[in-house]
Amino acid sequence: MKRFLSTALFICASATGFSACALEGETIEELRAVQLYSQDALIDMINANTHLDKVVEDRCQLVQDIEARADVLKIPAYQFLWGDMLAWGVCVDAAPSRGIGYMEDAANQGLPAALEQLGRYYAKGTLVQQDKSRAVVYLREAAALKNLKAQIRLVELFLEGFGSPYDYEDAYHWLYNSVTNDKKQHQQIATYLARLEKLMHPKAVRQAKRPMDS
Repeated sequence: MKRFLSTALFICASATGFSACALEGETIEELRAVQLYSQDALIDMINANTHLDKVVEDRCQLVQDIEARADVLKIPAYQFLWGDMLAWGVCVDAAPSRGIGYMEDAANQGLPAALEQLGRYYAKGTLVQQDKSRAVVYLREAAALKNLKAQIRLVELFLEGFGSPYDYEDAYHWLYNSVTNDKKQHQQIATYLARLEKLMHPKAVRQAKRPMDS
């Protein structure tokens, strides 16, 4: 993940849905107003992992608006964005502990990206102490919400020996019904399914291959 830290001084003014900031010494002609991201647009950016790049691209003009929507309105996508900004020092001073707290708030409201990221962090020991059992809990929730990255990572942990065999059927079912146009990822999924299948009873495999929502 890219990390950014803004040290420039910004002079800001905001209105409903808009925020504008000028660097110290910048002329009014150089000032550009930036519209606040809609919930759907922000979720799309989060899923594409471009949300931090977008905040920096907008020259950190929306920091106060983002914080308000995370802290006051408690909108899950903004809690996740604000948490990620704090965790990695994007346009604000880095505060990893607070950042993880906001990600947890978003996860508790069921945001798949937050659940997946926390699961990934605990699996790898990123910012937090490595805890693969806890990672399974987060990833299972995200996988059930059709987050493909979480589905893949969950099966990886199962293949490493973590998690419960009772969850293999669900994990196989979700990943078997996943859709991707990435050929490399498609092959990875096929490989993981073949390996997981060897750990399952044939009847469980047949049941897991049922269509989604059936």
